[in-house]
Amino acid sequence: MLSSRTQAVDSDVVVIGAGTAGLAAARHVCDAGLTVTVLEAAEEIGGRMATGSRDGFLLDRHSALTAPGLPEEAVCRLTGGALLHGPDGYVHRVGETVPARSGTGGGAGGAAGEEQTEDGRSLIAAFDHSWLRANLARLGQLSDERLTARPELPAAVALTARGIPARIAEGSLRPLLAALLHDPQLATSSRLSDHALRAFARDGLALAAGGAAAVPRALAAGLPEGTVRTGVRATAVSTSRVETARHGTVRCRAVVVATGAREAGRLLPGLRVPRFRPVTVLHHAVPGTPPQAGPELLIDTARDRGPLAYTLVASAVDPSRAPEGAALVTSVVLGHAAGEPAEILDKAARPQLAALHGTPTADWQLLAAHHDARAVPLNPPPYAGPRRTRLLDGLYVCGDHRGADDLATAATAVTALLQDFGRPATTEPHTSAAA
Repeated sequence: MLSSRTQAVDSDVVVIGAGTAGLAAARHVCDAGLTVTVLEAAEEIGGRMATGSRDGFLLDRHSALTAPGLPEEAVCRLTGGALLHGPDGYVHRVGETVPARSGTGGGAGGAAGEEQTEDGRSLIAAFDHSWLRANLARLGQLSDERLTARPELPAAVALTARGIPARIAEGSLRPLLAALLHDPQLATSSRLSDHALRAFARDGLALAAGGAAAVPRALAAGLPEGTVRTGVRATAVSTSRVETARHGTVRCRAVVVATGAREAGRLLPGLRVPRFRPVTVLHHAVPGTPPQAGPELLIDTARDRGPLAYTLVASAVDPSRAPEGAALVTSVVLGHAAGEPAEILDKAARPQLAALHGTPTADWQLLAAHHDARAVPLNPPPYAGPRRTRLLDGLYVCGDHRGADDLATAATAVTALLQDFGRPATTEPHTSAAA
């Protein structure tokens, strides 16, 4: 009998899932000179990296604030960094890459509200602002070795155990980390929270140019015609074949499972499936004069103004997301509140949006509310690092449930695959998504 490496096959490799991880894995396989077939159960590619459209607006279904592995021309930077809106009207700007505009607070010139001198609050605000900027800059310079040498704790505990002034830890860093990690309880391992803060200090924040769906579209465009087959649901896998619901059997020499965690667990019994945190994304159309906020993230550090963790004028970051003469405001709800019905969230968010954006919101139109109960994998301590992507010789798995991001885990999985095939393992996280 012929081995799975030499038997007649339909494709060298079958990738299950046409999200970012699956399409990046397929690109790596093609780059290595192997044939690949991508099977996607949905009728469209992209998975959670989907972008809807309505009345000329581009509406992402997910809430990523970073775009690791993408080339600079494929991202739009939040050059204004993050604005931390405190309960007393003070605003601290951190992480900006351009000088702050006058009137928005923070920036290189100091903390917002310094003209308010009563009770010495301006001195406190100035100290907090300087502390944040200096310590984030210091964190950005730490090596991986020094970062991982820190004791591992839940992120919330680390804030109180590292000598950070309590006012700054709770009033500034906690809401900033909650936004970066999408974890309002900060139960995430401090290994990951430290890396998230360092990445913010080094690279800032970014959105995918043209909407999140532009990433999988660009990856798919680099594949040979006919590689991706949509509407094909895999029902069982092995190292040499994939059974499908209505399209027969696809024979191969290796399989890469690049689906979400629950589907991967169905196809690969015994695979560890993590728990997840929910996220709801709200998109509002703003007619006429746009909000004053520029390419920056507005984080609410007051905990009683409304359900939103943060908001941004997405069209100020990426103008392609809104038609001419209008603006798109995208906001995110985390934790238990994310499970509330859209109409309740919209009503509760309006006063908060008005306070953060400094403008009435009565005429804003709710375009979409996207709820994902399994948006972000839970990674409490102890965090052992990225999970293995090679299960057997010929069977691999990748996706954000296996590591930090889709592109990195796809590269790791295909590196192992190429080694098993006896080919040079030269893959890196795919940075040609916009090519």
